[in-house]
This record gives sequence, C-alpha cells and structure tokens, in this order.
Amino acid sequence: MAVTEQTATLTAETVERIRQEVRAHGADGWLLFNFQGSNAVASNLLGLPAMTRRWFVWLPAEGAPVAITHRIEQQPWTTWIGENWPYSSWRELESRLAQLLGGNPKVAMEYAERDAVPYVDRVPAGVIEMVRATGAKVVTSADMVSAFYARWSAEGEASHRRAARHVYEVAHEAFRQIARALREGRTTTEWEIRSWIKDDFARRGIRVGGDAIVGVNGNAANPHYAPSAEHHAEIHPGDLVLIDLWGKEDDASIYADQTWMGFAGETVPERLAEIFAAVRDARLAAIDLVRRRHAAGEDVAGWEADDASRGVIAERGWGEYFIHRTGHSIDRELHGSGPNIDNLESRDTRRLIPGVGFSIEPGIYLPGDVGFRSEVNVFMGPDGPEVTTPEPQTEVYALLSDPRFA
Repeated sequence: MAVTEQTATLTAETVERIRQEVRAHGADGWLLFNFQGSNAVASNLLGLPAMTRRWFVWLPAEGAPVAITHRIEQQPWTTWIGENWPYSSWRELESRLAQLLGGNPKVAMEYAERDAVPYVDRVPAGVIEMVRATGAKVVTSADMVSAFYARWSAEGEASHRRAARHVYEVAHEAFRQIARALREGRTTTEWEIRSWIKDDFARRGIRVGGDAIVGVNGNAANPHYAPSAEHHAEIHPGDLVLIDLWGKEDDASIYADQTWMGFAGETVPERLAEIFAAVRDARLAAIDLVRRRHAAGEDVAGWEADDASRGVIAERGWGEYFIHRTGHSIDRELHGSGPNIDNLESRDTRRLIPGVGFSIEPGIYLPGDVGFRSEVNVFMGPDGPEVTTPEPQTEVYALLSDPRFA
C-alpha cells in the first residue's frame, strides 16, 4: 500500500483569497476533485501528492473549507485547516457529496464545456455527473485557475522584464554574429548560432529553460523546427533567418519569449517584406483589440484576440498558412496556466485578467519555402496591457546593411 508523508499546505491567507475570487466570479464555492494526481490544479493548490483514492475539497465563498477523504489515506490531511469528512464506500462518498452540496449551489470546477479549454478540463465527465446529481450547477473555474496560477507577482514581473532585456540583446547579438561571419566569408550554421545563444544565456544568468530555434528559409516554415548537431543548415547570403528564443533566471521567475526575423543581405526582397508586414500587422491588431477593450472597461477573451490577429492574415491572402494559435500564456512555465490567445487549436474563453502575461506571435509558414513569425510578450498590468518586449520588430532586419549589426 502506497504511503505519503506530504500533507496539505492550504493556509488561512490562501483560503481568504479563494473566497474573494469565488465571490468575484459569482459562484458559491470552488469544488476540487482529484484521483491519482489527475488534476494538477487541485494537487498544486493544496500541496498534495497523487493519492490512490478519490477526494473532494469544498472551498465556499462563506464558511470553512471541507474535505471528503478516504479513511485509509488520512496522513496527508493531518495539517488540513478545515473540516474533514471521511468515507470508505462509494455510497458513503456520494452521500457525503450530496450533504456537502445541499441547497443546489453554483460550483466552480476544472471543467470546460465541450473541452473548449483543455488546459482546464481536468475533471472526468463521470465526476461532473455525480456532482450534478446532487442538484449543484457546475461552472468553469477557468478564470480562478488563471488568478491563482498565472498571475505574476511583483518580483515575477521584475524577473520577466530582466529576462526580456537579455532575450532581446541575445537575439540581436546572434544576428550580429551571422552578419560578421557573412562579411568575413566564413561559414556559420543554425546549430552554431543556437549553441552560441545558449552559451550567452548562461553567461547572462538565464539559467532555466534558455534555448532557441534558429531556422533558415524552409526550416523556418516548420514552427517547431529544432536544429541539431547532426541535422542543420548553413546560413548563406540571401537566406531568411528566424530566431525564436526564450529563458528565465530561476525556477521562481517568469519566462520571456521572443521571435525575430533577419535577412542575410543588404536589401530585403519585396515579397519577403510584404509577408512579414502581414505578420506584423496581425500582431498589432491583437494588441490593439486588447488595449481598446481595456480602455472601454470591457473584458476580452483569448479567442477574440486570436480572431483579430488571424483576420488580418486571412485578409492578406495567407490564412491557410497561419497554422497555430496566436499566442500562449506565460508564467513560471513557458506555456503557462493562464489564457492562451487561441480560437484555432481550442476556443479559449478565459478572460485576459489583470496580472497575467502572454505571447502574441502570429506566423505565416510556406512549406519548403520560407516561414515568418513575430513574437512579443504582453503583461496585463494595473494601467492596462503593456508590451514588455523591447523595441518590437517592424520590418525584417537587413543584416548586411543595418548599422545595428555592423
């Protein structure tokens, strides 16, 4: 029989924060469910490991927290600050649940209708049926998950800004390395530049997750292309070069994630400039929507910002080549727990609430030809959405004529 020494870490301070969020979202309580670690939201919020039996925790807008726990797994609950209702049989479990949810409350759970937001849809359909059988109304906890897992602390924001400056400078120095090699007639490669980027991150104190995609021409048309020591391309005059790079200072810090485009020549060909202009304008359209909604005091969801971006690329005739979402949540994880800018891969109905950050990174990918992406990061600060990426790119860099890369 498995035994764990970890115990619940929920504090009175966190309980009060949860009560405030529950009330703000119009629910009567937040009902957590877990079985064998299937719901990371529940595990992380309570600081509990995976357990072999089902448990529920009720965090009401008013009153004490209540846990429904199995009698043979009581050790993890010895530090629990609320009420504990043990059960043994499935009949007793369902009876306890019906007792807990008497009065037909509105219950927030890790649930998304039709799996619209798979990052939040953690509770099995059968459990949702069990809860609804008590008379409770189940609503999504999506925005509460964002509030507790994706909001940046003050130090997290500061760490992101430091990382953003480093990522910006490393990207531009990498282009400088490419330009220098071309002027000197030396051969350089995607792999060599990627390796240099990782080394420079380490020198600058970007110790966690620092890495990059360096792709030329057709390789850049693969959004998740990864050059390796065995498989990579040389960078020649006339090549289009995409550099996507990311990293953070330590485990508690917030990531920065950016993508930049350069042309290994003196003048960017008109066709390449026009395609990039579509990507740039799509990036600006998403940001403009978020800013306008904030200024009007209106909510905006991730799917709406995706639509604004995607609409620009479709209007320019490149819609079928924009094959991924416009952006992803950023927090202590590179792809974080908050709302994504997505109405393609999923319909992300989560609101872009104050304190969360995300990328805006539209792209156009022409297989076997060229690929473009322009990525900046946005923080929903106290004064509204702010682009935290220094000097966002407005045109493809001409590496052999731009004085920045001399």
